[in-house]
Amino acid sequence: MNCIIIDDDAAARLIVSKLCNNHPKLNLVEEFENAIEAIKYLNGQEVDVIFLDIHMPTFSGFDFIKTLKNPPKIILTTSDKNFALEAFEYPSVVDYLVKPIVQERFEKAVSKLSGFTVKDNEEPVVTEDSTKELYVNVDRRLVKINFSEINVIEAKGDYIRIKTDGKSHIVHSTLKKIEDKLPQELFLKVHRSYIINLSKIIDIEDNSVLIKQDIIPVSRSNRGELMKRLNLL
Repeated sequence: MNCIIIDDDAAARLIVSKLCNNHPKLNLVEEFENAIEAIKYLNGQEVDVIFLDIHMPTFSGFDFIKTLKNPPKIILTTSDKNFALEAFEYPSVVDYLVKPIVQERFEKAVSKLSGFTVKDNEEPVVTEDSTKELYVNVDRRLVKINFSEINVIEAKGDYIRIKTDGKSHIVHSTLKKIEDKLPQELFLKVHRSYIINLSKIIDIEDNSVLIKQDIIPVSRSNRGELMKRLNLL
């Protein structure tokens, strides 16, 4: 994969360049100390990966991403841990490396590139095998969740909570965006704030369903579709 580095810190560029040159899957083709020069380069060249510093004078890494019409995969590099949530609002961002970058963490970030696809105007919820699983960004990590493990997905403002048997994942996304990625034969939106895994229903009573220990409300408008989807005797 052809890659470039954008960082105003020469020492930081040196470290990332050494890591790139030591990795068999990466081919470092250029380095830039500011985003403007990188934009000029990308107007005539295509790359697969950009290692991008967030904090740069006059033109930040986030400003740079906004200028790209068809951005490649981006691994952000920064000395500030406080921009992780904002970083993953950009669909092209694969990972978020905090300086000083060590080899083990670098290699983990690169390993995520092969399963990552960039789609315009979507939250960074990434599918590797759309028939079995999805990947979600949780605390700067891509976490794999098998569809069969999901019990309930709940809307929480600008976030969603994905509940499995053993864990609960908070993801910056909307219920609508994740609904489009779920297999329709397995999942159903039963309320404006809830999507359920139909195979995990234990009991149905009045306008609610029981899944594990959770009582999930079912809206009147969705009850009919729920009953159609059940294998009733």
